[in-house]
Amino acid sequence: MLTGQQRLRGLVLGSVLLRGPRGQRPPEGRGLVDTRTSYEHAHGGAERPLEGVRVLDLTRVLAGPFATMILGDLGAHVIKVEKPGVGDDTRGWGPPFLASESVYFLSVNRNKKSLAVDLKHPRGAELIQQLAAVCDILVENYLPGKLHGFGLGFDQLSEVNPGLVYCSISGYGQSGPQANSPGYDSIASAVSGMMHITGPEDGEPVRPGVAMTDLATGLYAHGAIMAALLQRQRTGRGAHIDCNLLSSQVSCLSHIAANFLNAGQEARRWGTAHGSIVPYQGFKTKDGHIVVAAGNDKQFVKVCEVVGLMDLSQDPKYRTNKVRVQNRQQLLLILSQRFLQESTADWLRRFEGSGVPVGPINSIQQVFSNAQVKHNQLIQEMEHPTAGSIAVPGPAVRYSSFSPSGPTPPPLIGQHTVQVLRDTLSYTDDVIKSLLESGAVFQNQVS
Repeated sequence: MLTGQQRLRGLVLGSVLLRGPRGQRPPEGRGLVDTRTSYEHAHGGAERPLEGVRVLDLTRVLAGPFATMILGDLGAHVIKVEKPGVGDDTRGWGPPFLASESVYFLSVNRNKKSLAVDLKHPRGAELIQQLAAVCDILVENYLPGKLHGFGLGFDQLSEVNPGLVYCSISGYGQSGPQANSPGYDSIASAVSGMMHITGPEDGEPVRPGVAMTDLATGLYAHGAIMAALLQRQRTGRGAHIDCNLLSSQVSCLSHIAANFLNAGQEARRWGTAHGSIVPYQGFKTKDGHIVVAAGNDKQFVKVCEVVGLMDLSQDPKYRTNKVRVQNRQQLLLILSQRFLQESTADWLRRFEGSGVPVGPINSIQQVFSNAQVKHNQLIQEMEHPTAGSIAVPGPAVRYSSFSPSGPTPPPLIGQHTVQVLRDTLSYTDDVIKSLLESGAVFQNQVS
């Protein structure tokens, strides 16, 4: 009888042999779910860059699922591991719901297969170990050290799969005084200083309208995973990536952080305005708002020309950005009174062709009616098995070498459990039946 460790070593050895040098698989590699043939048929031979790469996704909520969704858009085969009966926390976040599906969950989980596994069940943890042995990437967002207790830590899994790229997403990092504190976007946004600089001038701190700290962390994680895959091509070795909300948001403080670190300048809230550029903010119009961004002195002259206040451009108090910042209150009062005199549409027409960056403050309805948003194909529609027709924001990036079209809908809890066990681990029907009966795994019966 083979031990669990021996079975794991056998699985990864077979995977490595099939992959070839430096972790690369030959075209006929059995060790992966090879969707290459069907994809090339559907897309005229244009293979996506991560086609054939397996991702084991043990993340929940937003930062991790957002990162793995992007990997799925790039062609990766993403296996989303969920707790039977409950699933990802966001499945319960609502309203709104479509049928019984949370729209929040639907927004960040396309192109994934759901495997429902009880990690506290001995056979469930062993199953995840076996999957990690034949996957390229594992992404998790448990408290640091939690997965180690299940035998699923980086050191443990890298023994049986040396090429595994293991990305840990946490609130504060894998070590340090706050490492074991739970990480949530709103808390990290506060601790990192993001809320301190967000909100109306002289008003209270404000949470950004979307979870920007989570989303930034997801983007960092996606980029780090891609870099680790490139490194693995050279070394044949995987890596442990420490990606956390606090570090992601502090690094995104950009010039605000540099102002303090180099000049001792504490930041403040400016509403829609900018602390170092004037005018660079939103103005109320007769029927809405418009944002005007005069990034240099030449553009300021153009602003004065468009609004019919050329005298301002010659006034010594406003001739350069440096003095405009010093005299911002008086200048902004004059401009604010002028913008109130006409509608947003009229101002947009006046500024057209001026070279000054301007734009309306759109409602979400106006965003998805915008001609450029439609042209950029930022609405992605899918047919969900229970929710019916759904639409979510599509990928932000386009490539000349392949098409990102043809997404699969976000999965139901455990929708693909049997498929993953059969296709990825080559489990027999008897073994799958035994796992289902033991409660270690769950298969959703909705097809």
